[in-house]
Amino acid sequence: MEAAITRYRVLATVVGIMLLLLCFVAVPLRYIWDNPGPSGIISPIHGFLYMVYLVASFDLYTKASWPLKKMAVMVSAGLVPFLAFFIERRIVADAREVLAERDAAKPAPA
Repeated sequence: MEAAITRYRVLATVVGIMLLLLCFVAVPLRYIWDNPGPSGIISPIHGFLYMVYLVASFDLYTKASWPLKKMAVMVSAGLVPFLAFFIERRIVADAREVLAERDAAKPAPA
């Protein structure tokens, strides 16, 4: 499960940065200064990475056996600027807590 946590952390950070670039650099360049170039590059990259992020989120969600509400929170993180960074910290802390509980529940080897 630690590998799933790492994948989630990396993708949440990258998708969050790409969304910030899209919202605060590419879109203003497109609509204020009539320059569609950066938006045409950043938009598809963010879209692709968001799909990969959804796969990583689903992987962590299934391994942690969380309720559907937690998955909805994880999905929203890639859609709202700055939210990815806050949600990532919360989800990783929750995932590490689940991992610690599972390790504590394992019987000690004899």
